[in-house]
Amino acid sequence: MSDDLKWTYSEKVKEHFINPKNILGDADSFEADGKGIVGNLKCGDQMMMVIKVDKKNNVISDCKWKTYGCASAIASTSILSEMAIGMTLDQAYRLSPKDVAKKLDGLPENKIHCSVLGDKALRAAIDDYYTKSNQGEKIVKDKAKVICQCMNVTDHEIEESVLEGARTYLELQEHTKIGTVCGQCKDESISLMKEYIKKHFG
Repeated sequence: MSDDLKWTYSEKVKEHFINPKNILGDADSFEADGKGIVGNLKCGDQMMMVIKVDKKNNVISDCKWKTYGCASAIASTSILSEMAIGMTLDQAYRLSPKDVAKKLDGLPENKIHCSVLGDKALRAAIDDYYTKSNQGEKIVKDKAKVICQCMNVTDHEIEESVLEGARTYLELQEHTKIGTVCGQCKDESISLMKEYIKKHFG
């Protein structure tokens, strides 16, 4: 990249993209206590995160990852892995994309969704550990609520659309096709969209 070209990300994003931390090398040799895989290569980014757990203290002692994604996804997961190491499982489970973006000194709004894969993969790895260690009762069941009955669009899909850049009802419709049949869900979907914008973007 030419020095004349302005880097549009923070120095922390640049550092974690160019020199990512805790990348998973040989997956077969890493004795993971929990593994989480989210995303889909056919649609875009995919993320795998593996953890080792200090079982006496319920603390993450190591965290490695591998991703097929953009600069923001790589930087976000790199710094997330550093944040998770040393945390209790409960603390790590509550890490959000907003926490990651703040630690990176900010991300462009249209790139916030790239940080979502990392925290989802981390929670999936923790859930996998809970399942393997017979602690299934600790897994948080986040059930999706159908908002648009006609098109079967859930609150989770509205949140994903906001993270991917939807800011108006029209953009939400373009992303999800919500409210394109009877339109009865319009008020609720707009209200939810505003809640998620406030939640993730302040």
